[in-house]
Amino acid sequence: MEFAATSAREEQNRRTRERESDASCESCVTRRRFLRLPASLPFSFLLFDLGSEGSVTANGIDTWLVALEERHLADLTASEVARALRALSSCYVERRAKLPAGGALDSAGKRAAFALFYGPIHFLVTRAVVGAIPDAATIDAVLDLGCGTGAAGAAWALARDGTAIAGIDRHPWAIGEANWTYRCLGLRGRATQGTVDRAPIRGRRGLGILAAYCVNELTEPSREMLLSKLLDAHRKGSRVLVIEPIARRLTSWWSGWEKTFTYAGGRVDEWRFPADLPDRQRQLARAAGLQPKELTARSLWVA
Repeated sequence: MEFAATSAREEQNRRTRERESDASCESCVTRRRFLRLPASLPFSFLLFDLGSEGSVTANGIDTWLVALEERHLADLTASEVARALRALSSCYVERRAKLPAGGALDSAGKRAAFALFYGPIHFLVTRAVVGAIPDAATIDAVLDLGCGTGAAGAAWALARDGTAIAGIDRHPWAIGEANWTYRCLGLRGRATQGTVDRAPIRGRRGLGILAAYCVNELTEPSREMLLSKLLDAHRKGSRVLVIEPIARRLTSWWSGWEKTFTYAGGRVDEWRFPADLPDRQRQLARAAGLQPKELTARSLWVA
């Protein structure tokens, strides 16, 4: 996701916390599908095993979640993060005009809530989507556009052993979080600062390009520029995956992208997965007044 810059002092504090935390821690077909998985499926389904190539076990993900909790509850209480999560959710649903200017990450509490709640949610959804799309894991590198904390891109990279990752985001805090996520999960690669629409996208075979929960926050000109780049990368052999919220009122631009991906030989999907969340994320959701019964998303894919 894209966010505006934080202050120099916040960046210095972030780097200090990062050092401390490091010590602790078939071809595509054109079709439209709506997939609902049984609610009886365990949480472990969303983690493993969605493919035989991934090298990180469920224990490795549990270790990441514990480290994530320790990292973001070091200076804040769970109650403070829950209050920030309520404000963050309101920003996404009711005050979306603030997103391009960084409204989603304009306080320490919101940043902690995003990393501790939405980061794992994006990881789980992306992992499940990648596992449900045939041959999505047959890549050797992931380019994660608008990477945020790096969770969604990491989920795709972990689907196959040895996959490298590169993340791009505007926000220096997000860059630091993404690089911490990569290290914590044992991934090879790094995140750098930049904008999604101007990111250097060099399409090639073996490259998976991910735009998860970020296209919706771009201006229309930036979206058009990005779409052109993604199609060019696809023509050069890259696999492209776009994931966004399922709510249609939040994605008025979606129908145009859907037609473009379909015309290029891709697929369009809507997903519903059981919301059997890890303990901390379930507690935060309850305290913030959120009651997710399902994890939902829509995706565009072309390979």
